[in-house]
Amino acid sequence: MTAHPLILASTSPRRRQLLAEAGYQFQVIPPDDSAESGEVAGETPAELVVRMARQKAADVAQRVSAGLVIGCDTVAECDGVVLGKPRDLNHAREMLQLLRGRHHRVLSGLCLWQRPENQIRLALDTTVLRMQDFTDTALENHLASGDWRGKAGAFGFQDGLDWVEVVEGSVSNVVGLPMELLAQLCKEIPG
Repeated sequence: MTAHPLILASTSPRRRQLLAEAGYQFQVIPPDDSAESGEVAGETPAELVVRMARQKAADVAQRVSAGLVIGCDTVAECDGVVLGKPRDLNHAREMLQLLRGRHHRVLSGLCLWQRPENQIRLALDTTVLRMQDFTDTALENHLASGDWRGKAGAFGFQDGLDWVEVVEGSVSNVVGLPMELLAQLCKEIPG
């Protein structure tokens, strides 16, 4: 934990839940929509999530006088293709068909921005998953549930899909906030 007041720069209910379940006391200040600009040409998935996490934290840090702002961004990636949040049902279907029967990665960029000192810590967490070769019926049932909405790669590991397994890395990273990495970075913050 940290002695600094924590501020989560996110609207994600999953990130709030992970922090609360871990016993952190925090407030939520969502970043402005403009802080969430998309991909930059030539940028790797790792560069994308670290940049986005920094942009979100920077946006909120400008509006607070003191505290430790947590910015995070998460994407799924398969063969270099970034799979963010699906635009619509058909986009979700395309993503899941790409992932079916394959390994892929979930990457999260994490930024801690300490105010008023403006000390910044940036880090990346990567988790490898395998999606089994699920049936078309399982795919359509998942799409019909609406659980794909707002989730990188069109699925949420926390939704209990029996066709997704973590091969290596942090489960909380897949849910949307790498808690082990967060704890490590918080320990590095002086005071």
